[in-house]
Amino acid sequence: MSRPTIKTDLMTAGETGYLKLVEVMQALPDQTQDFNFEVTEKMTEAHWRRDQNLRDVLIHLYEWHQLLLNWVEANQNGKAEPFLPVPYNWKTYGQMNQEFWEKHQTTSLEDAKKLLHDSHIAVMALADTFSNEELFTKQYFSWTGTSSLGAYFISATSSHYDWAMKKLKKQIKANR
Repeated sequence: MSRPTIKTDLMTAGETGYLKLVEVMQALPDQTQDFNFEVTEKMTEAHWRRDQNLRDVLIHLYEWHQLLLNWVEANQNGKAEPFLPVPYNWKTYGQMNQEFWEKHQTTSLEDAKKLLHDSHIAVMALADTFSNEELFTKQYFSWTGTSSLGAYFISATSSHYDWAMKKLKKQIKANR
């Protein structure tokens, strides 16, 4: 599916992406196993080394849902907040992801699944409260900068779910 440009496509992509993610999770032979696929020099993104198991991936998704939920709520309540919390920016958000990882090293896999499930429902419910125009008109809200609100929802849901599935499929392939 191409990148959504209307609300119905955003909602469908988010829901379908989540269901596909759950399907891929269920295909993991051992959900508690640390990943054992080879990380090559071509895999330059930090997540290839940071996220070492299913829990780590799910928590990453959950925390990005929280960023979105908190950001929208604050700005809708008149408190101008950037998407990434201070002191982070788009050049340093890798450190924030590392902190999310560290924060959840004692979170169980079952808790991670529940947290993600609940936050997915909350994000999709929030997206549904906005009109097509509010979601896809760039700069409709001053606090979205040069982007549209919908782009943030896509990033936190379907695009992020695709990222997670790519990683989980690598693990499934490594176990064959």
